[in-house]
Amino acid sequence: MNDNAAHPLKLFNSLTRQLEDFVPVHAGEARVYTCGPTVYNYPHIGNMRAYVFADLLGRTLSWKGYKLTHVINITDVGHLTDDADTGEDKLEKMAAEKAQSIWDIAKHYTEAYWQDIKALNIRQPAHWSIATDYVPAMIDYAKGIADKHCYELDSGLYFDVSTVTNYGTLARAATDDGEGRIDAVEGKRNAADFAIWRKTPPGEKRQMEWDSPWGRGAPGWHLECSVMSEALLGLPFDIHTGGIDHREIHHPNEIAQNQAHSCSDHSGAKIWMHNNFLIDRTGKMSKSSGEFLRLQLLIDKGIPPLSYRLMCLQAHYRSELEFTWDNLLAALTRLKRIVMGVERLVEKAAAKTEAVTHPALLQLREKFDAALCEDLNSSKGLPLLEELLALKKVSAEQRLQLLSDMDSVLGLALTSVERSALRVRPLAARTDETEIEAKLDQRQQAKSEKDFATADAIRDDLIAQGVELMDGDPLRWEWRIDI
Repeated sequence: MNDNAAHPLKLFNSLTRQLEDFVPVHAGEARVYTCGPTVYNYPHIGNMRAYVFADLLGRTLSWKGYKLTHVINITDVGHLTDDADTGEDKLEKMAAEKAQSIWDIAKHYTEAYWQDIKALNIRQPAHWSIATDYVPAMIDYAKGIADKHCYELDSGLYFDVSTVTNYGTLARAATDDGEGRIDAVEGKRNAADFAIWRKTPPGEKRQMEWDSPWGRGAPGWHLECSVMSEALLGLPFDIHTGGIDHREIHHPNEIAQNQAHSCSDHSGAKIWMHNNFLIDRTGKMSKSSGEFLRLQLLIDKGIPPLSYRLMCLQAHYRSELEFTWDNLLAALTRLKRIVMGVERLVEKAAAKTEAVTHPALLQLREKFDAALCEDLNSSKGLPLLEELLALKKVSAEQRLQLLSDMDSVLGLALTSVERSALRVRPLAARTDETEIEAKLDQRQQAKSEKDFATADAIRDDLIAQGVELMDGDPLRWEWRIDI
C-alpha cells in the first residue's frame, strides 16, 4: 500500500461543478493533458500560474502512487488574435511585425517558455506536443468528422455545434453568456460554430499553410488539442487542465470535437480542471500593454523565481490571486525562513535518512495528504511543512525524509537550494559582491575598535549603493528592491 494513500484524492471537475473522487481510466495510471502556450510572445507570470498548478497536480498524482503521463502542447499555428474565429494568426502577425520567419519566432518563444518552466522548478512532462508536427493527423481527424458535423464556407471548414449533445455545458454557455466573445462570421449556421480549417484568402500566402480537401490553409486552434490528446493519451483520458479563460470557448470546442470523433457523448477527459486568474491591478499583465510582467522582470530585479512559485502555492488554484510586489516579497521572506530551517535540519541529520515511523511525523504526513486530497489545497499543506521544521525532539533524519517527501509535491527545491541563492541580486547592480563583503569586514573591524564613525560611514555608503545590511543574519546583506 502506498504510504500516501490515507485519503481519496478529490478534484473539482469544472464539467460537473463539484468535487469528485479521482478514479483513473487505467488502474494505477494517471493521464493528464495541459493546454500549453501559444508561442508568439513571452509568457507573462499570469500565464505561468497555470503551469505551476498543473505541476502541483502532477506531483500530487505521483505522491499518491500513480504512474503519470503528462502532455503539454506548444501552439505554433492556428491561434488567432481573438480566441474565437476572427483576427490574424498570432504567430503570423508577430512574424510580420518583426520581419522574421514564423518558425524562428516559434522557436525563440518556445525556448523562452521552457526557461521559465525550468526557473519555476516545474517538472518536464512526458511529452511536449508541437502543433505543427500533427497537421497531417489534424487533416485526417477533420476528414473523419466533416460529413456529419461540419460544413464549408468560403473562409474554411466549420463545426456545427448543434450536431453534438449539450454543447457548452463546460462553460455554462446557455445561462452565463459564455459565448459572448464570439463574433459573427457570415454564413455560419450557429453563432457558436467554429473553424476546423481556415482557408488562406485568395491572393494571400501564409508562412504556415498546408493542402487539404477544403483548400490550402491552416488548422483551427481548437483542433490541435483534440488530435494531440487522443494521439498521446487515448480516449477517454483522466484530466485536462488549463486556465479558466479556456473554459468558455476553447475547451467546449475541444469537447464538441471529441464527441464527434468518438461518436459518443464523452467529453474526452473525465475531469476538466481550471486555475483562476492572477490579478494585477497595475494593468501590466496583458501582453497587449506592450511591457508586461514576465518572470524575467522578477529575475532582473533580483527576485528568485521560486518565490513566485511559493506565492502561487499560498493560494488555492481555483481562487483569484492578486499580484503585488509586497505579496511577492512576503513570499520570498517566507521561503528564506523555510530554507534556513532546512539548512539547520540538514546540518543535524546524518548522511543517510531514516524511514518515517515517529507518531508525530506520521500524523503530519496524514494531514499533508489530507490537504492535497482536498482538491490540491497547498495553502493548507505549507504550514504543515513549517510545523515539521519546528519539531525539536524527533529524529533529524526522519524529519528530513518527510520534508523531502513533502517537497516532492510542493516543488520548492528545499533540500538543494541554498539560502545564499535567495539573496536579492538585481542583474543591473554595479557593486561587486566581493567589494561589499570587504567593506562589511572593514565595518566589523571598525565596530570592534569602537570606531563607530567609520562603521556608520561604511554603512551609509553601502545603503547609497542600494545595499541593505542585515545585522545578525549570516548572509549579512542583500540589495534593496525598488518597486
